[in-house]
Amino acid sequence: MEYKDYYKTLGVKRNASEDEIKQAYRKLAMKYHPDRNPGNKEAEDKFKDINEANEVLSDPKKRARYEQLGESYQQWQQHGGNANNFNWDDWVAQSSRGGSTRVDVGDLGDMFGGGFSDFFSAIFAGANQGYPGNVRRTTTRRSSPQAPRVFEQPVKISLLEAFEGTTRVLQFDNKKIEVKIPAGAKTGTKVRVSRAGPNQSDIHLVVDVENDPRFERKDDDIYTEVAVDLYTAILGGQTKVTTLKGDVLLSIPPETQSGKTFRLTGRGMPLLKKSNQFGDFYAKVKIMVPMNISAEEKTIFEKLRALRQ
Repeated sequence: MEYKDYYKTLGVKRNASEDEIKQAYRKLAMKYHPDRNPGNKEAEDKFKDINEANEVLSDPKKRARYEQLGESYQQWQQHGGNANNFNWDDWVAQSSRGGSTRVDVGDLGDMFGGGFSDFFSAIFAGANQGYPGNVRRTTTRRSSPQAPRVFEQPVKISLLEAFEGTTRVLQFDNKKIEVKIPAGAKTGTKVRVSRAGPNQSDIHLVVDVENDPRFERKDDDIYTEVAVDLYTAILGGQTKVTTLKGDVLLSIPPETQSGKTFRLTGRGMPLLKKSNQFGDFYAKVKIMVPMNISAEEKTIFEKLRALRQ
């Protein structure tokens, strides 16, 4: 049986923190999710590997047991051992004396379209005859009470969806659940679906808000650039500003300089769980110099320059 390097799968160092593991997992899960790669078997297999690696490295107990195996396996290799001859039964029996970590290897696979590997089963589900490396999948559960398992599923939404609130449909076991994502959600916001997963487990949708080329979000405030023609900047006037709430007219005072920022109170993002409160909107002026000016216009500008000297 092939040894799986879960750290390599997620692209993190062996001393990676919990946050670093979460970030790496979410990024890769988004990239290889079956919904974004329909019919792509390679992406589907990669997605399963990513979920399995996250299942182990995000759980301190499983990660410790995996590290325990890693040390034994590396010693085996350093002494000239062949991966195909590694005695999984002996390792499982020996490591279990100090208390093993047994899990149900089917749950996560049922939700995301495939079970765990035999390598995973060898470490966490015990060993027996019938599978490569004498490993057998098992659904044996602990008799002692334990908290419900929690599954995380990344979900992308647009900035406008984050502003207005939106929904996503979660489907598994021939069952569909519509989940509401509240207005004001940010990247990293978790939406809990209580006891909706396999065996009454909880599901957390982890929100990833996509960038919008028109706007920059900072917490609950929105920043943008607004183009102002030279004449309006010099003489004053009004210009249209596009916000997430719609277009507004912004009053530009005379002699406005490029880079000046105007604040539109309450035109930013709704505060999460406080949808009647909003952040602010900041419009930074970018003065547009006229192009393809006529000979007459050039003459006028030359006269203006002479007057300013």
